[in-house]
Amino acid sequence: MAQADFPLVTATVDTGAGRVHLTSAGTGPTRVVVVPGTGFNAAVALPLLRALSARWRTTEVDLPGQPGLSDPHRPRRAKPAWYGRALDETLAAMGADGVVVLGNSLGAAVALAARSSRIAARALLSPAGFIRLSVDPQLAVASSVWLLHPTPGHTRRMLRSFVARGAQPPETEVAWMTLMARCCRTTLAPPPPQTLARCTERPCVVGVGEPDRFLPPRRLVPAVRRTMNLDVRVFPGVGNLTTPADLEEVVSLVAMVAG
Repeated sequence: MAQADFPLVTATVDTGAGRVHLTSAGTGPTRVVVVPGTGFNAAVALPLLRALSARWRTTEVDLPGQPGLSDPHRPRRAKPAWYGRALDETLAAMGADGVVVLGNSLGAAVALAARSSRIAARALLSPAGFIRLSVDPQLAVASSVWLLHPTPGHTRRMLRSFVARGAQPPETEVAWMTLMARCCRTTLAPPPPQTLARCTERPCVVGVGEPDRFLPPRRLVPAVRRTMNLDVRVFPGVGNLTTPADLEEVVSLVAMVAG
């Protein structure tokens, strides 16, 4: 983060889940709050923060219990309700109103679990919580090898399943995921909740990559339509892991509800 080539402002707020670290950039009347996926944080997502902050005042939340600068403790299970309350308290501590929450993967499930009236709209990217992840045998083997022997080569091989066909994972993510596997115990995406109907009371958009192996559109799209009566924007050539080449697509998804 110290090497970022654009201005950042950092802060820490206290919640019932412990301290929560915030990284902000940009200006403007609309505030976008980014909730990252499992194992990710603001330091790894600086390209996304830069792209969003060029249009909106943007804050990235390091989720407590995930690798980052927030409190390291988490519940025994990755309960979206626990994370949802932490996000509610974080928004209250920020004093932020009319927020557009961008949730990615686990972060999308957290955004859906949050009940705060400060949330004006949600943008969900490759959202966990609608269907169970699809994990084929090849991916299961690559993930096991990565966890047992976290080298850059094993991490790169595993992350190739997260990006579009023929693309290479960014070296920043390779280095980070190698470090994370060496030092941390990762979590899985949460199972589908009982109901998501109450979230349709506020604007919500959903996007997923066409080649996403974990959340394939053929399964995710019907589930989102069934539970929330929403269409899903399918991005050609975008995998489960957002790379610098995909940032325009993410910005366009947020713009659908942020203006």
